[in-house]
Amino acid sequence: MGIRFPARNWVRGYDREAFTADIIAAAIVSIMLIPQSLAYALLAGLPAEVGLYASILPLIAYALLGTSSTLSVGPVAITSLLTASALAAITEAGSTDYLAGAIMLAALSGLMLLAFGLLRLGFVANFLSHSVVSAFISASALIIALSQLKHLLGVDADGDNVLAMAHDLLGSLGVIHGPTLVLGALALALLLGMRSFGARLWEKLGLKQHSARLVNRSAPVLIVLITLGLVWALSLDAAGVAVVGTIPRGLPLPTLPSFDLELIRQLIIPALLISIIGYVESISVGRTLAAKRRERIDSNQELVGLGAANLASAVSGALPVTGGFSRSVVNFDAGARTQAASIYAALLIALATVLLTPALYYLPNATLAATIIVAVLSLVDFSVFAKTLRFSRSDFSAVMLTFFMTLGFGVEVGVSAGVLVSLLLYLYRTSRPHIAEVGQVAGTEHFRNVKRYRVILYPEILTLRVDETLFFANANYLEEMVYDRVFQDDRIAHVILMFSAINELDFSALEVMETLNARLFEQGILLHISELKGPVQDRLEAVHFLEELTGQVYLTQYQAIRDLAGRHGYEAIS
Repeated sequence: MGIRFPARNWVRGYDREAFTADIIAAAIVSIMLIPQSLAYALLAGLPAEVGLYASILPLIAYALLGTSSTLSVGPVAITSLLTASALAAITEAGSTDYLAGAIMLAALSGLMLLAFGLLRLGFVANFLSHSVVSAFISASALIIALSQLKHLLGVDADGDNVLAMAHDLLGSLGVIHGPTLVLGALALALLLGMRSFGARLWEKLGLKQHSARLVNRSAPVLIVLITLGLVWALSLDAAGVAVVGTIPRGLPLPTLPSFDLELIRQLIIPALLISIIGYVESISVGRTLAAKRRERIDSNQELVGLGAANLASAVSGALPVTGGFSRSVVNFDAGARTQAASIYAALLIALATVLLTPALYYLPNATLAATIIVAVLSLVDFSVFAKTLRFSRSDFSAVMLTFFMTLGFGVEVGVSAGVLVSLLLYLYRTSRPHIAEVGQVAGTEHFRNVKRYRVILYPEILTLRVDETLFFANANYLEEMVYDRVFQDDRIAHVILMFSAINELDFSALEVMETLNARLFEQGILLHISELKGPVQDRLEAVHFLEELTGQVYLTQYQAIRDLAGRHGYEAIS
């Protein structure tokens, strides 16, 4: 346990070639991050400059402590939405308490992630079903997109779920602001057009495929300049078009969260949910990109890196952050070699915060809304419904429940339902392990499921293969299955438990085995074990269970069948 600095690995061999690649990637990423950061701050209900603050120190903190060479951290759509949802329940957007709440969320999330990492709890993310997380993200993306329509239409509409927002939007159709609608529609059309056809357009203009793709990733900045110029030239702000307005110039002053026990109590659960979802999103992106370079991602160190990034965001007076998909992919495609690219990007954003913020005064909110809509629509994945329906009804039910709970009751209820459903699915599956009755495949020493293969059986011998570790949650299931099968057939004189897949037993499972051994013996049935693994055998020997076993322990299942059938003269059937 302890904090490591993975940055030492890339600092040692850093050279001019890596510097050139990283600085180019940083320039491209920072161009994309500026409008995104502003947009996600507004999505969270915070002043636009807070998004810039969240893209400076957090990038540097992760660069020093994270293990991915290309993951880029900062405010993202899902965590911004979760932040807005958590804060809306306790205070009003735009108030000083609201910003204090966002800072507290970042601090709590940072402390939680850091603690999880130091305690090496990175495996916790494995308990979240990927399909359930995908359903939650898809539903959240739809909520985000719908929440931004009010900025495109120039109307007031609130609500923390789809039904409430749709009701408000429909009631506001009569007061749509024309200039805002035209400007928002233009930005949306340009963004969608550039996403679909922009790369080919740049290629036709003479750029190579890779360069065309990178330039196209920076299209939002071009659209920001176009719409900002239109507002300025036509004085559309005077006509009622909402603009970002004055953004304070300069770097954020270091700040500390207010130590308010009541505020901590109100935000502790939302902070935990933000931490979990942010970590799952970040580790998924990090692993995907690392696989392309044959790099290794340390899940526990990632928790430390993300925790430090969130603490850095809190010190910056900003909101929770995590590794973002779009910014990380751009960083990867731009050729970033090391996390130095994130440090350079942070410095460039800091420079923009000092020098360029006055120029953003006329940036229309409708453009930022269009940027968010286009960004989050790529997160919607409806294919998960068809895939889970074909594969598993329980998975499909969990996906549907999470999706509609998120849409109908908001993101906090949705993510809570997703976490709960993931855990319940895990418990349900582990409490009902796959247990197969097996027989010998003719002409071999292999034993397979009687329901799938034509096998040789002995009516007096029941062999069950347990395909999962036995512990308190599933041991009774094995016991009940053995009794059900034995009580159906009076010919059974021997039960062999094939333990080839058993890696561990806990004390509850041992107690079940002891009971099973005794009760079968009372019925005149001997209990045997085959293919017992060494660590499990050591535990059973330590408590003298194998001495009390009414039957024998066999090295292989084939040996067990040969011995029992030969010794008692049992006749085989097919």
